[in-house]
Amino acid sequence: MLRRLYDWTMELARHRYAAWALAGVAFIESSVFPIPPDVMLIPMALAERAKAWLYAAIATAASVIGGLAGYAIGYFLFETIGQPLIALYGYTEAFESFADRYNEWGAWIVFIAGTTPFPYKVITIASGVTALDLGVFIVASVLARGARFFLVAGLLYWLGPPIRDFIERYLGLLATLFVVLLVGGFVVAKYLV
Repeated sequence: MLRRLYDWTMELARHRYAAWALAGVAFIESSVFPIPPDVMLIPMALAERAKAWLYAAIATAASVIGGLAGYAIGYFLFETIGQPLIALYGYTEAFESFADRYNEWGAWIVFIAGTTPFPYKVITIASGVTALDLGVFIVASVLARGARFFLVAGLLYWLGPPIRDFIERYLGLLATLFVVLLVGGFVVAKYLV
């Protein structure tokens, strides 16, 4: 079943609207969606290595714009939208003390969350809630998301067929590792926030 899903994803990665889908996932992941855009970026870069850099740029731009949407949720709509989202992810109790310390380390927090499995959407909303300087937020987001997506694209571009063979050979293990990292990011967020 996992192999069929992989083959289906690789076929979709070649679709003429795949770049738009990548942009949509990257945008929404930065503000509310729990699945990272890497699930699309990786098969797209593997399917069309020559476009890996373009796909990384699309993911970066859409993710930063989505991050601005998360910032707006925190800044303008925290009471009506932000608080329920924070509660949905289980961060309500620790959020208040986190917000108090946030601006002091905001640029580093945004950068670290943007490059790791930590749920970036929590940080985008927190940045809005705490009114982190918008310029600092944008610069940290562009650097973090760009580093993350261009690193993935670069590895896939330079390693090409060998990395594709590795992924196909160890698909089950890599899928398990992905889930562990995704869930681990939320668990770490719950105890750090």
